[in-house]
Amino acid sequence: MPRKFLKRIMPDHKTMCEHPHLQKFGERLTEPKLWHLNRRSVAGGLALGLFIGFMPILGQMFVAAALAIFIRVNLPISVMAVWVSNPLTIAPMYFFTYKVGAWLLQIPVEQHSFTMTWEWFTHEFLTIWQPFLLGSVVCGAIASLLGIFLVRFVWRRMVIRNWNRRQEKNRQKNS
Repeated sequence: MPRKFLKRIMPDHKTMCEHPHLQKFGERLTEPKLWHLNRRSVAGGLALGLFIGFMPILGQMFVAAALAIFIRVNLPISVMAVWVSNPLTIAPMYFFTYKVGAWLLQIPVEQHSFTMTWEWFTHEFLTIWQPFLLGSVVCGAIASLLGIFLVRFVWRRMVIRNWNRRQEKNRQKNS
């Protein structure tokens, strides 16, 4: 991966350690693995963030940060990857996860209208929660695996490209 690009877009770890919500983690934020830009840490952070991004939970960024600290993967990448679910993408994502879950459970996909009322949650949500959660887990797992493979593939290609450039530069120097 382009390490310089990632360093430019990632926040400074000292700034992140001073963030009021992250100060709750204390000394665990000083773990170097949370801030390293290597293939394993970035791939793990992206996978974690994508998986949490597909989960229908509140505080996705906080959950991703806590899990990144716990399993020691890149913290900023995991928090940024959660942004795959944002106000523009969340409705189509969740409808797709519901359809995937219904397909896996062999339940017909029904048209449900959404209203932010207690009645909707007690009646409609009870009919869709199983396929919705199953679809969220499956789609999150697939997105995580694709994220890992993508990062590892791109990282490897970048390393090979840079190595070939150095070899060519050395050949030109020695000729």
